[in-house]
Amino acid sequence: MFEAQGAEPEIVACALSSEVFEKLSSGAVDAAVVPIENSLAGPVAEHYDLLLQHPVIIRRELLLRIRHNLIAPQGTRVEDLSEVYSHPVALAQCRKFFATHPWLKSVPYYDTAGAVRFAAAQANGRMAGIASAQAAIQYGGEVLAAGIEDSEENYTRFHLLLREGDTDTPPQPESNKMSLAFAVAHRPGTLVKALELLARCGVDLTKIDSRPVPGRPWEYVFFVDIRFASQQMADAALLALREPCLMVKDLGRYRGA
Repeated sequence: MFEAQGAEPEIVACALSSEVFEKLSSGAVDAAVVPIENSLAGPVAEHYDLLLQHPVIIRRELLLRIRHNLIAPQGTRVEDLSEVYSHPVALAQCRKFFATHPWLKSVPYYDTAGAVRFAAAQANGRMAGIASAQAAIQYGGEVLAAGIEDSEENYTRFHLLLREGDTDTPPQPESNKMSLAFAVAHRPGTLVKALELLARCGVDLTKIDSRPVPGRPWEYVFFVDIRFASQQMADAALLALREPCLMVKDLGRYRGA
């Protein structure tokens, strides 16, 4: 999108996910990138809820290999550290490292890169952060231990979001994946019927998750990802769901990463 405009993107940082969606919905920013799922930690539940609540649409998908690094101010030794800050998910993905370094206390922080910035600002040499190597470059830190995640098969799926109705970036003609949200009546067999209709349309269901409906205990909105061979097939799947479902929302069509 930015290449088409011939300009470098201006990065606008937000402390809360809700702030990201609010800025995009209001037009304060042109696009947003949010994580939607990690191969180890699972889906980012809050982002599913926000996708449904705001007039945004998924336009692209990216898979990023996650590599965690222990980063501290220059000249710090691992033996001198006492506290390590990072996002709770990142800390949970480095349990083996903490098991072999029992004197280190893991401390949750709102963001991985922010944790490195915080640690780099301390003068006592007792604090470090866990983040990508780029954070060390950005904030002048030193990587004391690289690749400390428990599993190398650690990937996060990101979505590029635009406002609904944004005509500057039309759907990719090579799109082969669609994300949907739908709700069915709270009766036996309603979910099965919806999934059967998707199967009859020939689409490939690659993921399904559920989120509770606020104010209606034990009722759920279902989020699915499907792959399709043509736009006509995607249209047919969307149309098929409208009859048995109380609500259907097309969250976006894009090229599967």
